[in-house]
This record gives sequence, C-alpha cells and structure tokens, in this order.
Amino acid sequence: MTVLRFGVTPKMKPVSPKRACVVAGLDIGTSKIVCVIARLEPQAPQDVLRRRTHGVRVLGFAHTASSGIKAGTVVDLNEAEAMARQAISIAETQAGVQLESVVVSMSGGRLGSERFVADVELAGGAVTDNDISRVLGAASRHSVRDGRAVLHSLPIGYALDAAAGIREPRGMLGHRFGVDMHMVTADVATVRNLMLTVERSHLAIEALVSAPYMAGLACLADDEADLGAACIDLGAGTTTVAVFSGGRFVHADGFALGGHHVTMDLARGLNTRISDAERIKAIYGSVLTGGSDERDMITVPPVGDDEREPPQFVSRAGLVRIVKPRVEEILEMVRDRLAVSPFAAEPRGRVVLTGGGSQLAGIADLASRILRRPVRIGRPLGLAGLPEAAKSPAFAVAAGLLVFPQAAHLEHFEPRQTRQLMTGTGGYMARVGRWLRESF
Repeated sequence: MTVLRFGVTPKMKPVSPKRACVVAGLDIGTSKIVCVIARLEPQAPQDVLRRRTHGVRVLGFAHTASSGIKAGTVVDLNEAEAMARQAISIAETQAGVQLESVVVSMSGGRLGSERFVADVELAGGAVTDNDISRVLGAASRHSVRDGRAVLHSLPIGYALDAAAGIREPRGMLGHRFGVDMHMVTADVATVRNLMLTVERSHLAIEALVSAPYMAGLACLADDEADLGAACIDLGAGTTTVAVFSGGRFVHADGFALGGHHVTMDLARGLNTRISDAERIKAIYGSVLTGGSDERDMITVPPVGDDEREPPQFVSRAGLVRIVKPRVEEILEMVRDRLAVSPFAAEPRGRVVLTGGGSQLAGIADLASRILRRPVRIGRPLGLAGLPEAAKSPAFAVAAGLLVFPQAAHLEHFEPRQTRQLMTGTGGYMARVGRWLRESF
C-alpha cells in the first residue's frame, strides 16, 4: 500500500444543470452508516434554495449500526466493510439500482482549514480561463503538507490589482490577478483507510467530502450562508464545524468528542450497560430541568444479568446533572474554535446544530447561552421522498451528500497525474481483477 506525499482525494465531475442523474451518498459515522440514493432532476431556482440547480428525489435509503469505526476513523477494516456493504445492499434493493460509485463523507482525521493567497501577472490584460487555471494552480501548490490529504480546494474570491472580493473575473482588465483559496485537509492515514473500506465493497469513490460541509449544504438556507452561519454537526464520536460567509464554505474544524461520550458518562454514572445508557439518553436525555424533575423517576436496568438484582431509579434532574456538564464541555470547545475562525467576524451570524447530539432536549437554548449567538436545530431542506425517520438532524450529513453534486463545480484540484492519493486497491482494472479472483 503506497501513499504519495501530495495526496488529494477524488474530485467529482460536476452535474450538468440541464441533465438528470442518479447519485448515491455513503455517510460512515461512529454510531451509524447511512446509504442514500436519489435522482436529481433539473429545476428552476427556489426562493430559499436559489443555488440548487436540481430537485432531489430519494429512491433508496438505509442505515445500519456502525461497527469498526471510532471517532470517525476506521479501527477494524473488516467490521466497517461488512456494515457498509449491508447498508449499500439494502439501499440498492429499495432503489432498484446497482451502484458503481458513491460520494463519501468524512468526520474524523482531524479536519482542518488553511487559507492561501496567490497571484500571477496577466499577459494580455484581460482575465482568461487560462489565467484562472494558472492562479488556482499556484494557490493549490501551497497546500502540500506531509501526512495530510486535501478534501476541498475552494476559491473564495478573486482580486484584480487593488480590487478584492471579485466573484467572476473572466474578461475583466488588470495587471496582477490573485485568488483567495480555502483548503480543507485531513490525516492521510484516516483518509486512506476510509477509502479502502468503500473500495473493498467494489464501489468507486466519486468524492470524499467533509461531514460538516455536507450538513451545511443540506440544512442552511441561502440567505443564512450569505449573511454568515456556522453549522455544528454533533456526531457520536466527533463534533465538526463548518463556517459559511458570503455564500461560501470558508472554514472547517473538528475534534474527537461527541454524543458517545455523553452515553459513556451515563453508563458510568448510573452503573448500567452502554446500550441501556444510550436508550435512556435517547428517550429522556435533556440539558434543562423543570420543577417536577426531582420527583420524576426513571428506571435504570442493572449491569448484570442477575434477575434477583433489583433495578435502580434516577430522577430526571439526576440525569441532567450527568448529561449537562459533558454537553457544556463540547459547546465550550465549539465556542473556542469559532472564536479563532472567520465566524468571529460575523457578529450576527447564526449557529445551526445538526447530528444526533442536537436532539437532546433544551440543547438549542444552552448553546445560545454559551455561544452567545442565535441557535436553531437544522433539518434537511428541499429533499423529496425522505422517510420520516430521515428528516431529523441526525441524517443531515447523508442528505447533504445528495446536494453536493450541485456544488461540485466550485471545487478545484490539480490534474490527477500530478497528485494522487493511493489507497492500495488500484484502479478500474485492478478492481475487475480482484472481482474475478474472488468470484471464480
């Protein structure tokens, strides 16, 4: 298995605004693996979602419990592959299609952002496509880092001489032409093993994308992204952040702390099984107490299987006393990360919470107090055919994978021959050879 130093993940071919297509997304998380398949149909711009060129109709949806994944990182390749195959198979059967490739989300690998500025001399005075390619290439060369792989390479704005913030520079006149580039990277070992998990399921990877960016694409209205917003995806093993400004994705961050840590706190504090702690969190979990919470009692099954051991009881208030400190810790870490991000310059920016952890009762109010921002819970917008269970914040990333093909044209990568990320599985012919060896 070989990893080249200049790693970039696969780049998806943009979808034509005038053509329909079928796309598939695979969200490999710490607690669940989701496979969703949809048909994209061209549509006129909508009032709330003006940037979407296609309507999305879900054809197949499946999710399984995750296994072999810890904090968004593959820790058991065989287990992760088996659960991914299961989700893919169920979704394929439901949709009546056989997949060849998927868009895959990533929440682990210490997601991080860097901004680079580069400029070039204009030969002819007016900006051409070749000038844009030259300046984007110059900015991309700054992104080389040992041990890191590039997930996104997004031009945020262009500059001509002293004029900055230009969105569409083609045909404009100047002497020096510059670009402000946003790069999102992750640990190359985490990237490699996540890609290997998918490719061992005999699927090609259309694109590997950051989970918080996908959650933002699914749940943010265009006006929110224009005015400045932060999408916080509260996952089971990770909490990830995506900041949007001027309608562009301008910052990503993440850390390995999430809802599973709340579950473990409950299991220890209540002396119960992890599965029972997860159930109690899902049904009764809250960060707010009410007047009768000291009197309302919840049954807690014992750890052992001894039927003679009597069950315990805990009050709702006692439950909050276990849950709230960990949630406060996570939100305070988010606050500190946002304070050193471009979001700090957006005093009126809104925070949108997604992920399973955002379903705790009262978390929006608690987050608003800690972050000192308006906070709402985000749910997927503008997708038809989603099952009721998938309309919750827990499936925001999976929904965003179906929206991403409409934003793929914003990405820039160097030509594939100059930069590669080798996963050890080879290309198309290698996959065919492996299939022949396994089948006959």
